[in-house]
Amino acid sequence: MNTLPSEPLTADAGPVRHCPALLIAAPASGQGKTTVVAALARHHRRQGRRVRVLKTGPDFLDPMIHQRASGEAVYPLDLWMVGDTQCQQLLYDAAGETDLILVEGVMGLYDGTPSSADLAIRFGLPVAAVIDAGAMAQTFGALALGLANYNPDLRFAGVIANRVASERHGGMLKDSLPADLPWLGGLPKSADIALPERHLGLHQADAIADLDARLDRAADLIATTALAELPAPAAFRAPAREPVPPLLDGLRIAVARDQAFCFVYRANLDLLQAMGADLRFFSPLKDRALPDADSLYLPGGYPELHLDQLADNTPMLAAVAGHHRAGKPIVAECGGMLYLLESLGRADGERRPLAGLIPASATMGKRLGGLGLQGADFPGGQLRGHTFHYSTFDDTPAFALRATRHPGGSDGEGVIRQGNLTASYMHWYLPSNPRVAATLFAGAAP
Repeated sequence: MNTLPSEPLTADAGPVRHCPALLIAAPASGQGKTTVVAALARHHRRQGRRVRVLKTGPDFLDPMIHQRASGEAVYPLDLWMVGDTQCQQLLYDAAGETDLILVEGVMGLYDGTPSSADLAIRFGLPVAAVIDAGAMAQTFGALALGLANYNPDLRFAGVIANRVASERHGGMLKDSLPADLPWLGGLPKSADIALPERHLGLHQADAIADLDARLDRAADLIATTALAELPAPAAFRAPAREPVPPLLDGLRIAVARDQAFCFVYRANLDLLQAMGADLRFFSPLKDRALPDADSLYLPGGYPELHLDQLADNTPMLAAVAGHHRAGKPIVAECGGMLYLLESLGRADGERRPLAGLIPASATMGKRLGGLGLQGADFPGGQLRGHTFHYSTFDDTPAFALRATRHPGGSDGEGVIRQGNLTASYMHWYLPSNPRVAATLFAGAAP
C-alpha cells in the first residue's frame, strides 16, 4: 500500500501513539464496505495480528460481523453522537492495544452530518474507497477520482473494486485510474462471500450458519491484493478527559441479552460498569425470573421475530411487571419498549399480548417508521442516540418529552416516563451524558 505522512499534531495535545489504520468508505451504501472490512480483519487476524474494528455512525449489525471477524469488541465512532473527545479516546486506546485499526464508514464517504470524510479528516485517518464495479468500466476511474479529490484535506489511500466480473474486467478498472491514484485490488462477484440481509440490514452474526467460512473465503481473496500488507501508521493523540464518577456504585442492573434483545452499544455496558454498576444478564426468551436486581435494562433487538416465545413466557412478563410495581427503574429502548406494550402485531396480522406496562400497542410495518440521529433534552442535559425501526404505535402513548433530530432540530421520537420507567424508540448512547444515564438507572428524575 502507499505510504502516507501522519497527520500534523498540535503541540498542546496529550501523548501520541502510532498504529497502522485505514477507514474503508464507499460512494454509497450497498457497495460492500462491511464485507471488505470483515475480510481485512479476518486476514490480518490470521496473520497473528490483533485488529480493532470501529464503525462510523450508529449501527448494531455490522459490528456483530466485525466482532466475529476480528475477535475484538467493536465500538461506534460518530463526531455528534459519540463526540469528538470520546472518538479520540477510542482511537488512542485502540492504537495502544492493537496492530491494526480498521474503521468502516457509513453510507457514502461524504454523506451525513457529520460524514465519514469528516471523521477521517478530523483524526488523520487514511481512506480506501470500495466501489461496486459490477455495472461499470472506465467510469470507475472517474468516480474514484471524484472521491479522492472532492475534499483536498482527505488522505486518500486508494480504491478497491468490488463485484469484479472477470480478470479482463479488473484490468479495465485498474487502467481507468489516474497514475497517482493507487489500485488496492479487486474482489470478484461471489455469493460465497456475500453477507445476507433482511429488513433491519444484515443478519445477526449468530444467525449466519456459515459466517466463518464466508469470512475465511473473503480473507483468502484479500490476501491476493495490496490490502494484504499493513497500511502506514497514523498518529493518535490522547484527549483530556475527566474520570467517570461512581454514580451507580453497588447498583445491580439486570440486562436483557438474547436473540430478541441484542442491540446495545458495548460502550453503554462499559459505562455502567465504570460507574460502579453490577450487570446481571438474563434472557427474556428462556429465563422464568429476573435476576436479583435494583434496575432493569431492556435494549432493542428483534422481539417481532420471537414474539410467540416472548408472549408465552408469562412468568417473565409477570416478573417484569412486578419489578415495575415495586417502583424499581426500567430503561427500555426500541424493541425493549415494544416488550412493555400491551400488545405487538406482526406484519402478517398476528398479534400477541406482552407486559402491558405502557398503555399502547404497536404493529410491525414494511416501511421505516423512524431513522437517524436524535437527542433528548432532560433537565440534567441532553442524552444522544439514534432511532431505526419498522414498527409504529397503533395508539400513541403520552410522552413526557420529545427528542430532536440531528441535524435540523425537528421533532423526533417521544420519550415515555411512568414513575421510574423510561422508554422510547431511541437507542441511547449513554456515554453522551453519563450523569443523565445514571439518573435513569438509579431512579432519580433527571
